[in-house]
Amino acid sequence: MSQLEDFRDETRVWLAENCPPGARGSGQIPWGSSKIELEGDVRLWLERMAERGWTVPTWPKEFGGAELSRDEYTILIDELKRINARTPLTGRGVNYIGPTLLELGSSDQKTRWLPGISRGEGGWAMGYSEPGAGSDLASLSTRAVLEGDNYVLNGRKTWTSDAVDADYIFVLVRTDPDKPKHEGISLVLVDMNQPGVQVRPIRLISGASPFNETLFENALARADDVIGGVNNGWTVGKRLLQFERSTHAGINISGSQGGRAASSRMPEMIKRYVTLSAGRLSDSDLRVRLIRYELQGYAQRLTQKRVIEEMDARAPGYASSAIKLSGALHAQEGHELLLSAMGTAGVGWGGPGFTNDETEATRNWLRQKALTIAGGTKDVQKNIIAKRVLGLPD
Repeated sequence: MSQLEDFRDETRVWLAENCPPGARGSGQIPWGSSKIELEGDVRLWLERMAERGWTVPTWPKEFGGAELSRDEYTILIDELKRINARTPLTGRGVNYIGPTLLELGSSDQKTRWLPGISRGEGGWAMGYSEPGAGSDLASLSTRAVLEGDNYVLNGRKTWTSDAVDADYIFVLVRTDPDKPKHEGISLVLVDMNQPGVQVRPIRLISGASPFNETLFENALARADDVIGGVNNGWTVGKRLLQFERSTHAGINISGSQGGRAASSRMPEMIKRYVTLSAGRLSDSDLRVRLIRYELQGYAQRLTQKRVIEEMDARAPGYASSAIKLSGALHAQEGHELLLSAMGTAGVGWGGPGFTNDETEATRNWLRQKALTIAGGTKDVQKNIIAKRVLGLPD
């Protein structure tokens, strides 16, 4: 028996013995926030996986990982999916700032931050966009002025997802206003538990929202928590975005994988609402769309697997933009298909005429519209694909 076969057998046995029932199927997934109470099985699953290094399986052992090879990582994900286990830990800690620190952080920064991130100790928010700097991110105006051993931050960030429950935030700030706009930016880590940081929820029409506005009024950040060097934030910030897109694309190899994808369940959900004739969908147009959707899903998963196998260490490339975009469009098409099959059952927001599953399907359909905005808009991804993947001229 080969070494990889041994690893698969050992992994299968360990998961069967250690993955609690409450960590399988749909349900709560921790992202590190100290403000969210974890369910019993969820906490147990996190503790067991963190002890084994499988919350961040490809990270070095000294920082809480297991140093799995790409092949071992693929086997672990296969076995997690086989038992429908949820990932034990997700979020911007293990998926965005953690990999960025591994690649660009100093030895001291790695030692201070990474072990806690791997154990899920602290949830992270992302401070990039501003009211006057969205897609033109380099126009940001949030200032950071060095005073002794700290930077003093003043400014405002918007669309900071989950900031109301976050413990820390990584922030792009302007550290030198006299340099060209791309050259005077730094990426700094900030503790949100201080008087100088205020979070204001941005309410959507539904009445709730994960989005927030985050204000910095003389907030403090340690001078030695600038990542990748002062005034090098544009380079560091772009690299972090590649890790973000790889997560959206399903090719992240830091740990936020596992469980069954919603797209794989979509056909069986659709079949609840359609008429079958001799085992086939009676609606020929819907049948063709569903077949095309399933074929695209297979192609998407094969492409994800190929890219993971081709990746060096934990480093995603520009192909992450292509997979992120195609995955977002595929997910949106799945929800469009489901609502088409549901008919009038798919247009309810609430009330006695609709089941919980039906109103949730409607709300999910609306939420999926954000997939081609979050993590980089569709147009931004197309520009990256054109320039960096296809090599087209500007």
